[in-house]
Amino acid sequence: MTQSRLRPTTALRKLLADGTFLHMPAVYDALGGRLVESLGFEAAYVGGYVTGGSKAVTEPLLTMTEQVGLAHDVATAIDIPVVVDAGAGFGEPLHTMRTVREFIDKGIAGVHIEDQLYPKRAHYHTYVAHAVPTEEFVQKIEFAARERDARDPDFVIIARSDTCRFFGVEEAIGRVNKAARVGADYGLIFPRNEDEAEQAVKLSDVPLVYVQSRGNRDGRPIISRDDLKSMGYVACIEAQVMLCSAFHFLKECLTELRETGDYTGISGEDFVRARKDVEDLIRLEEYYEVERATVEKGETV
Repeated sequence: MTQSRLRPTTALRKLLADGTFLHMPAVYDALGGRLVESLGFEAAYVGGYVTGGSKAVTEPLLTMTEQVGLAHDVATAIDIPVVVDAGAGFGEPLHTMRTVREFIDKGIAGVHIEDQLYPKRAHYHTYVAHAVPTEEFVQKIEFAARERDARDPDFVIIARSDTCRFFGVEEAIGRVNKAARVGADYGLIFPRNEDEAEQAVKLSDVPLVYVQSRGNRDGRPIISRDDLKSMGYVACIEAQVMLCSAFHFLKECLTELRETGDYTGISGEDFVRARKDVEDLIRLEEYYEVERATVEKGETV
């Protein structure tokens, strides 16, 4: 059986068991997912930051339905596993159980669940950690794991703690380790420097995922994939690379177009190539084949 025919959850588990380092760009639409897959990435990620940004609101204002819906759009368009930001589980333990169930039923391979207050506040983006007590976080992970075990034992649960920013790596990893004892498969924290990034792996009872926060304003380090692998991380989430890069270059494009009435940033040949690449990614030729065999059959121009 090939990986593409496995359940997404099983495929993700197999990749991690085989020692594949997962470098996961955060996508916010199905076309972006197709692009990530076409370039050889083994998994994709749907983050709260990019979903909130793409909807012109913010992650703390997202509903579970919005995040599940966008993640489902991506997951159904690609054959690689999708990992999703499930925020604070969208509520208390009972709500978190439904969150896990919804993501499993929509073909998602895994989620991370954090120890933030719910509903989250917009001030989260100022790096304020509105952390709930450890016991509340652990209980939420415990019931998320219970729902996973009943629904699909291969579904991956990542315990995320945001407390490192204010209380240090030992507090954050302590929370992850307690979450691991009740069923979390992996951990995720936000080290403030490279020393903490290295220390975290040594202190954690479960493998860790790193979040590459490009454009951050709190000084969190950008660490290369090779260095993360050397430290012992098993995956890296590229949280803003696609959304912010697209925004940057689109802003340049539209500024020139508005000011001059023309756009010269891409040559005519490159536009032809890009347009064809988009058509290939959406598999337009497959649609042509169906129409040639049916509604276009025998018609002449």
